[in-house]
Amino acid sequence: MKLTSSPMRYPGGKSCLTKHFCDLIKLNKLNNVTYVEPFAGGAGAALNLLLLEYVNSIWINDADYNIYCFWYSILNYTKEFVNLVWNTEVNIDNWYRLRDIMNRHRKYKMLDIGFATFFLNRCNHSGVLNAGPIGGKKQEGKWKINARFNKNNLVKKILKISYYKERIKVSNEDASNLLKKVNHQNYLIYLDPPYFKKGKDLYLNYYEISDHRLLAKYIKNSLKTNWMLTYDNALEMIDLYNDKRHIFFDINYSINKPKKGNEVIFYSDNLKIPSFSM
Repeated sequence: MKLTSSPMRYPGGKSCLTKHFCDLIKLNKLNNVTYVEPFAGGAGAALNLLLLEYVNSIWINDADYNIYCFWYSILNYTKEFVNLVWNTEVNIDNWYRLRDIMNRHRKYKMLDIGFATFFLNRCNHSGVLNAGPIGGKKQEGKWKINARFNKNNLVKKILKISYYKERIKVSNEDASNLLKKVNHQNYLIYLDPPYFKKGKDLYLNYYEISDHRLLAKYIKNSLKTNWMLTYDNALEMIDLYNDKRHIFFDINYSINKPKKGNEVIFYSDNLKIPSFSM
């Protein structure tokens, strides 16, 4: 099941897990829950589940203020955001200008920050916000800065998401704080923390080993509701959750040059696990 409901490109995005999550929801009869992503990023799986009507509502959370501004803007300033998409030329001059807005975001309005984040996400290598532009700063590469910026398709996705705004909640909290608010059976939680091995290279908000350990402690000792959790296949993370049921799976890590990587998904004890398929 290959769906791309999200307008964001995100390193390690999990829209590929949509079919598995659909099967899990059906098997466990969880259709009436709110689906929560504490580390939402591009929120690909969340949006797919909502648009396919597998869940009543979704909660998109990200501790990165830039990402939060993007989601908030497309839901609350949809018309203005779409106008920016249509009217902003995709070139290096605007790349520098919008990068400056994102890097100094506290000086700007949420709409400006949200659009700057979106622009860089679409124009940078593999969607990494702190990477360089596709084609290089001198635009001498085979692909140019606008290679992943199909305005028609992107506007269609943004408008479609906006139609569901009453069923989408967005927040900008630390994941540990959010988990305390959703720790009951009205929620199905999917956690996709920053990669352990490559987190510093891919995300503006990454985790140190101590952060991963604290998260694992809370999930295993205090989280009572249904949850799933994915990590890159790292021995340190597998050791943290070695008492939980898990499945290994392959994922396409790179957007521009497809490359398979291996990850692992863990499950809370009370979930029935369907046969794994993507």
